[in-house]
Formats: sequence, structure tokens, C-alpha cells
Amino acid sequence: MIKVEVVFALPHKAVCLEVDVAEGTSAEQVVMQSGILDKCPEIDATKLIVGIWNRTVKNHQVVKEGDRVEIYRPLIADPKDARRKRAEKAKEEGRANKITGGRALG
Repeated sequence: MIKVEVVFALPHKAVCLEVDVAEGTSAEQVVMQSGILDKCPEIDATKLIVGIWNRTVKNHQVVKEGDRVEIYRPLIADPKDARRKRAEKAKEEGRANKITGGRALG
């Protein structure tokens, strides 16, 4: 048996569980065996996106002793789209050059 952590975080709370699993257990199996799905109904087990120590991995990735399996939430906004909107707003407010997008001189 090996020890791993399972972590799920929301803006207002985080759940961290330590779990003993057999060697050769996948990240997805760790999540299912941990009981975190019962504690956090927000997790959609059919669309599970997991990582180990801040790196996204395939659900079938085998975990090792001491790994931290992180359950990721879906993005609420596309980062590229959000940046584009911020840049447009800066141009409108005169904080950015309308042609180059760089800082406005002045």
C-alpha cells in the first residue's frame, strides 16, 4: 500500500484527503476510492480532469507514494478571450495605444 493525497478546491473551501491505495492504482481510481465524490457533490465524475502536483495527467496515470492527486474544475472563462476583453477595455479607457496595444504615452 502507498499513501497519496486527493485534493479538490473551490473558492470558499478546500477538501484534502489522505488515502492508502495499492501500488499500480490510477489517478482516477484514487479519486473514486477516496470518498471525495461523496463529500463534494460539485465534482462531475463523468468529466473528471485530474493532475498530479500541478500537472495535468491522463486519468489512467499510475500514482506513486506521496503523490497529490488534484481534481480540477472546468474553466468558467476562456483565458484568451478574457485577456482580449481586458485589452479592448484598456484601449477604450486610453490606458493603451489604440494601434499597437502598448502603453499609451502621455
